[in-house]
Amino acid sequence: MVSTQITLPCLLLLTTAIIAVAGEYFTPFNVSYDHRALIIDGRRRMLISAGIHYPRATPQMWPDLIAKSKEGGADVIQTYVFWSGHEPVKGKYNFQGRYDLVKFVKLVGSNGLYLHLRIGPYVCAEWNFGGFPVWLRDVPGIEFRTNNEPFKEEMQRFVKKIVELMREENLFSWQGGPIIMLQIENEYGDIEGSFGQKGKDYVKWAAKMAVGLGAGVPWVMCRQVDAPEYILDACNGYYCDSFRPNSKKKPMLWTENWDGWYAYWGGPLPHRPVEDLAFAVARFFQRGGSFQNYYMYFGGTNFGRTSGGPNYITSYDYDAPLDEYGLLSQPKWGHLKDLHAAIKLCEPALVAADSPQYMKLGPKQEAHVYRGNILDEGQIRTFSKSGSICAAFLANIDEHKAADAEFLGQVYTLPPWSVSILPDCKHVAFNTAKVGAQTSIKLVELNLPSSKMYIPQLLMFQEEVTYIAHDWMTLKEPIGLWSNNNFTSRSIMEHLNVTKDKSDYLWYTTRIYISDDEISFWEENEVSPELSIDSMRDLVRIFINGELSGSAKGQWIKVVHPIQLVQGYNDIVLLSETVGLQNYGAFLEKDGAGFRGRIKLTNSKNGDIDLTESSWTYQVGLKGEFLKLYTREKAESVRWTKLTPVATPSIFSWYKTYFDAPGGTDPVVLNLGSMGKGQAWVNGHHIGRYWNLVSPKGGCRSCDYRGAYSSDKCTTNCGDPTQIWYHVPRSWLQRNQNLLVMFEETGGNPSKITINTISSQTICGQVPETHYPPLQMWWHPDITKGKISINDVTPELHLQCEDEHTISSIEFASYGTPQGKCQYFSEGNCHAPNSLSVVSQACEGRNSCSIKVSNAVFGDPCRGTVKTLSVEARCSPSSFSRSASMK
Repeated sequence: MVSTQITLPCLLLLTTAIIAVAGEYFTPFNVSYDHRALIIDGRRRMLISAGIHYPRATPQMWPDLIAKSKEGGADVIQTYVFWSGHEPVKGKYNFQGRYDLVKFVKLVGSNGLYLHLRIGPYVCAEWNFGGFPVWLRDVPGIEFRTNNEPFKEEMQRFVKKIVELMREENLFSWQGGPIIMLQIENEYGDIEGSFGQKGKDYVKWAAKMAVGLGAGVPWVMCRQVDAPEYILDACNGYYCDSFRPNSKKKPMLWTENWDGWYAYWGGPLPHRPVEDLAFAVARFFQRGGSFQNYYMYFGGTNFGRTSGGPNYITSYDYDAPLDEYGLLSQPKWGHLKDLHAAIKLCEPALVAADSPQYMKLGPKQEAHVYRGNILDEGQIRTFSKSGSICAAFLANIDEHKAADAEFLGQVYTLPPWSVSILPDCKHVAFNTAKVGAQTSIKLVELNLPSSKMYIPQLLMFQEEVTYIAHDWMTLKEPIGLWSNNNFTSRSIMEHLNVTKDKSDYLWYTTRIYISDDEISFWEENEVSPELSIDSMRDLVRIFINGELSGSAKGQWIKVVHPIQLVQGYNDIVLLSETVGLQNYGAFLEKDGAGFRGRIKLTNSKNGDIDLTESSWTYQVGLKGEFLKLYTREKAESVRWTKLTPVATPSIFSWYKTYFDAPGGTDPVVLNLGSMGKGQAWVNGHHIGRYWNLVSPKGGCRSCDYRGAYSSDKCTTNCGDPTQIWYHVPRSWLQRNQNLLVMFEETGGNPSKITINTISSQTICGQVPETHYPPLQMWWHPDITKGKISINDVTPELHLQCEDEHTISSIEFASYGTPQGKCQYFSEGNCHAPNSLSVVSQACEGRNSCSIKVSNAVFGDPCRGTVKTLSVEARCSPSSFSRSASMK
């Protein structure tokens, strides 16, 4: 085999002291690669990676997220490095709080996981401005992501900063740290053609620059078919089994497996079925893949003003295996965990073979077989006494029909659009379309400050609700000019050139004189003047003489809005708002925001009145924003007015109240469904933008996992607001008197806001007696030594509540032919009468339980019929959690 070894500079040789410091993670090891896989410490590896972006969670959440990723079968954590968060002001770095990158990397290492660090520094990631700091666009002569000296100088300076920081902290693999791979640039191949030869030259420069930093681990470029020979190229997409790297010396890497999709204000919520996701992963390893990363494994939250777009929502849940709050999304997390275990069972054969043997099993059925000799007895266990090993993947890519396929003398039934994994080339350990993992139904619990108790309810059935507070204070935000730091110009200035993205808001103010003749002309001709804006984004609000006249939203759209003017001087105020800066595409530095072209007053007596070069006065941001009314100190320094229960909803208003934190440990959310558009802070922490735009009613339909997936295939939430729940991390709360400050633009009602907790209160399992044995049984000594066959092992139904919760009751249990799905189970014609008692005895009072699915446990209620065990259980906070919530 051809092996490309990363040679370490002599200056990077490890000292005994460095080894001692880094020894808590790994014994120092080198990383190289050949055509088949990454080579970790001299051994090929099949690697499962979990995408987690550290700023989209709090440091207090990181340990649990990393641990759940490892439990789910991940070997690697992958993250971008967010330049805009680390260098918000040029030359002034931030590595604190949610941006404590070193702490995050060390936590990954301390959990025994590797790290793939994607420095970029362009990240896309649905992050504001693609991760670039906005000051970068003000560097003289700069052009982003091309062979431009000012850009290359800034990019190299930041990439070097990160590499040196990682080296100083002994975090590379050869230092005993977890970092096994780095990334330079990101999906540049998608836009490279826009820059012509300068784009090609930039790719070569970026690669050479990165390797020249002497990091000592491989570098990767994703979606970059012209990546140089010494840089790994990788695939991003929903499916990457057909991807082939641009050199026969490189392995197949999948840096982004999109297991969901992002959402935008006013749109539905995308969902990717786990059967299809598992199919895509299994096909990738079946056809020669060796490294696969879930984008995202945990999506998290776009706190503050970090969401990009424009118009991407604050939640970055991404339909990931770990939801926005860090809870398990079941069955996605559990089914993938089983998939990863099955792939690991195959790893000895996968790494031993240089390539698979292909076998056609039918018109749309095929097998890939990996055979080899045992490479390392101490590393793996084998199912063969002969010293040779074999693993096979049987695929049925038919989107509609199951198929019986003969393989090595046996017949296997392959469901449509599925892959069966045979770690020993004989027995099926896992099929991507057969889900045995539990389903979890997440419910919201109301926090009742008066009684300090929980009343669990489905929101759709709520009749009485206790709101977050009875006492609200309010303060009006001035329209237009509010400080002495405004300025005047006889032109329409570009939004970002003025705000530098210090705020979403920029006020444009001018004054126009209207004569009696003009008024008479409009009255006689029964026409109204119109304000015309050639082009605008993302949102404009039009005020005439202090009153809101109208609004418009869109991306570089023309706006024509009728207005009412009076005789004499009229004040025209335009509020330009950004809702996340563009994060994708070429020429980001030129995209800008606000207005383009001319601004005119039409339908006037003597033709259009061009206001473009009138005297415009500019005011950046909101007064309350710059006074920092969202902090405790500043919130008490101004005079608020008590909001009465009968008050009319008011636009452009600040609101504040205090609330007690919900007890327990479950994630906390604010229900902002009663609000319109604005931003919210808790104890000075910016929890994000909110906007209650409703998605179209049509388009959501029942989803079939079979067939190629796209982001609009399996959408949900049609006809409802895209987002009403907003995450408030527990670490941002104190027991009592938490400050909530809202800025509301459109007249929402804060008195209807509730504080809630989210937990998986209902869990269900459904496993037939013909299901596969638990994956961990393949490692049982009696199996590996050949004393018993894996076929003799009984399948099991497994249930597990979240941490600090126990199974408080079994709501339904039936062994036989139960009907329906979770929350809608019913007994069938065949039912074992002891089902409920058996399951209750095994599960109640425990955090988790397993029940064997067999006649030996339940008896045989109907001979000759394939039986299924279906269970619905309720999870409740454990006694420890309850007592903690009362303290």
